[in-house]
Amino acid sequence: MFVDRIKVYVKAGNGGNGCISFRREKYVPKGGPNGGNGGDGGSVIFVVDAGTSSLVDLKFNQHIDATHGGNGLGSDMHGNRGDDLYVKIPAGTVVMDINNDNYQICDLDDPGSELVIAKGGKGGRGNRSFATSANRIPRQAEEGGSGEELVLLLELKTIADVGLVGYPNAGKSTFLNSISNSGAKTASYPFTTLNPIVGTIDFPDFTRITIADIPGLVEGAHENVGLGHHFLRHIERTKILVYVLDMNGTDDRDPLDDLVKLKTELDLYEEELSDRACMILANKMDYPGSAENLERLRKATDLQIFPITAELREGVEDVLGFLHDRVMELNKAKVKHVPKLKNIYRKEGAIVIDLEADGDDFSLSPEDEFEFDFEDVDYDDFDDETDEDEV
Repeated sequence: MFVDRIKVYVKAGNGGNGCISFRREKYVPKGGPNGGNGGDGGSVIFVVDAGTSSLVDLKFNQHIDATHGGNGLGSDMHGNRGDDLYVKIPAGTVVMDINNDNYQICDLDDPGSELVIAKGGKGGRGNRSFATSANRIPRQAEEGGSGEELVLLLELKTIADVGLVGYPNAGKSTFLNSISNSGAKTASYPFTTLNPIVGTIDFPDFTRITIADIPGLVEGAHENVGLGHHFLRHIERTKILVYVLDMNGTDDRDPLDDLVKLKTELDLYEEELSDRACMILANKMDYPGSAENLERLRKATDLQIFPITAELREGVEDVLGFLHDRVMELNKAKVKHVPKLKNIYRKEGAIVIDLEADGDDFSLSPEDEFEFDFEDVDYDDFDDETDEDEV
């Protein structure tokens, strides 16, 4: 079972109450207050787990409750702290607050990261904490604080390097099965795939790419026709999109018309989303008439076209090589070069920041975003431009 959208109720543990108690021993007159503090309530923590690919576990556990803190006791005994509750969720999960107009709390897409989604309540203080020189017999204690309580909507957006986009029965699942061990269901009727399936391909150079079989789109998907939004949101995180076209024109379809409609649906859902498309898989080239449609397609688009027969695994090796090179290029381009701080000084009422990266100076405009580490700066090396107005 695949679940990519679910409502959950989250409740952190309440803090334990403080205790009112006084020391009572035979030979210790006026022993004084000894009420312990209550323990803090447990927090609910979301953990992004690389081994989890669906929200199905939460479908059978939609009420997520952390344990409460223990109450304080006499003899200065503090209550136990409530245990934190760790909840595994898949990478790519968007967390929204339903009671706050579906406000997006966070977007968890980094495997291994953790987020305290609901903080446990603070334990109340016992009466010993209220003892002062003027109040030696305090008879008050605090109640524990309430843990945070939320109603959340979790929505999974599949994370993959490559997304396969095409109409139902175009051969996306067959292609994915031909290059990976995804086990996607295939058959000769539309909507065989109802949920995104991700296949992993390992290459001889020890690199890896992931390819997602996005369920078939239909005309009007951007308006949520059929399961339009359910399918389209899984495309948002892919680095590359690949159009898969049925060159045989099954069910009287025209592959050129399919290409235009697919591009339109993507752009209507998210502006310029179709710009991520880098190639076309011209599938089912073993059928009569496919060659003619291929020639028409070559004249109608500038995208690179790979004629394949996914069922026979013909032409797929060239596709894998192309996708591998393209993904590696994008990964390399995303590497951040963090600039080093060269100098900071005030000039004509403005703060001037001189930075350098890889030995070259460069300038920044006010809207630029950058980061650097002030700890790496040796202020003794600043040039003569720095004066008493140095920041």
